[in-house]
Amino acid sequence: MKAVILAAGRGKRLGNITNDVNKCMLELAGKPILEYNLERAANIEDIKEIIIVVGHKAEDIINKFGITYRGKRIRYVFQHEQKGVVHAIECARNAIGNEDFFLLLGDEVLINSREKEMIEKFKNNKIFGLCGVCLTENREKIKRTYTVIVDSNGRIFRLIEKPKNPLNNYQGTGHCVFKNEILKYIERTPIHPERGEKELPDLIQCAIDDGHDVRIFDICDKYTNINSIEDLEEAKLLLKS
Repeated sequence: MKAVILAAGRGKRLGNITNDVNKCMLELAGKPILEYNLERAANIEDIKEIIIVVGHKAEDIINKFGITYRGKRIRYVFQHEQKGVVHAIECARNAIGNEDFFLLLGDEVLINSREKEMIEKFKNNKIFGLCGVCLTENREKIKRTYTVIVDSNGRIFRLIEKPKNPLNNYQGTGHCVFKNEILKYIERTPIHPERGEKELPDLIQCAIDDGHDVRIFDICDKYTNINSIEDLEEAKLLLKS
């Protein structure tokens, strides 16, 4: 299994503070946001290689982390145009090869994350994919990511990117585990009419519509991803809690 960490974006909504720095390299509690996610990937025994998709200020990430991290090889893949998560996965396609993979977003902050348990569930239950979700009382937060509609066993039937009216308290995250076959659905994934790019929930939905078993996993106690100054301040508070 490989890990794929997406860290190409500048983070335009963060304004001038990301003019000269990749948003994933902004520091929280003394280290880059990206490093928290690198640690999660490196701590999983089954992961033999970590692929980092880079773009904006790529040299800063490469110079900081080099070609190994805690004994795991790092391979860098360039996303020359920042055209969203699915395009970033597509850029990493050759590097992923024929292996299953653990997807992480380089700008995510998770408190009390359970990625090891997630990988074990994926391996032991022979399912197509797991989407990490975080239960939140504030449904406004779900509007920033995606929501899922599930049955009593946690099997997903519908994913909705940035829902206007979330129907439950599950906030989708970018921490997901997939069978390699998910890559076959990239070409089939529609371009989102509002954002003009292919979205991760739509990629997963294509596999679900084909009959594949994708389930939710309670990945952490608290969550945010960094897209704005407000998100950055929230992340600082979460790490202090």
